[in-house]
Amino acid sequence: MEVYGQDFAVRSKADRSPVCDADERSEALIVARLVAAFPELPVVAEESVARGLVPDLGPDLILVDPLDGTREFAKRNGEFTINIALVHEGSPTCAVVYAPARGRLWVAQSGGAFVCNVAPGATVPPVSDMTPIHVRPLAGRDPLAVVSRSHRNEETEELMQQLGIREMREAGSALKFCLIAEGEADVYPRIGRTMEWDIAAGDAVLRAAGGTVTTLDGAALVYGRRDRAFECPDFVAFGDPSGARRLPAGPVATVR
Repeated sequence: MEVYGQDFAVRSKADRSPVCDADERSEALIVARLVAAFPELPVVAEESVARGLVPDLGPDLILVDPLDGTREFAKRNGEFTINIALVHEGSPTCAVVYAPARGRLWVAQSGGAFVCNVAPGATVPPVSDMTPIHVRPLAGRDPLAVVSRSHRNEETEELMQQLGIREMREAGSALKFCLIAEGEADVYPRIGRTMEWDIAAGDAVLRAAGGTVTTLDGAALVYGRRDRAFECPDFVAFGDPSGARRLPAGPVATVR
């Protein structure tokens, strides 16, 4: 938030994704504290991987996106998050998604999904003082989609038509998962390049709230895929898991 309140430059990495000082400063702080708290767990963090620093992986790892939505951060629209997820045997089991400009924190753990308001720098309340959240049922109505503000494409538009989506709203970063988890939307379709650190924490929050995230052929996402360089396949996030029945049987687009 110190960077957010100043003039700053956005640079391009080798993969042409944006990065700024806030990404790097946030990651340095988060990784140092995670390593100190959980020295036995490998931490896979976006900017470290961009520099070629990938730890040896086991069945458990932590995925970190220190600033998800750098484009939104640069636009100063508040739609950026910090995503941290614990992955066990390929599944995100607990996580936090924090939107510092909004002072909003989402938590996923074995007991469910929760949300609270907490300002940057304030003490995080115990989960017992947070508000439980849950997805909403579709109940025979057309789903409301939440879609990327910066990454729309024709393939996603075609998929939305096949899912019967007639209404949508835009949002940046992992906020899309959180809106579905709170019952404010029903589906988030994504055809296009995403990385595991972008998705895992939001996936965990949505799963804990009763939702699901699947590939276009209905399979659960698997994390910790170093063989894929941590790139995710195309996916759809559903609040009501019954929405997955709307996935088309045939190919929608090139599924990565």
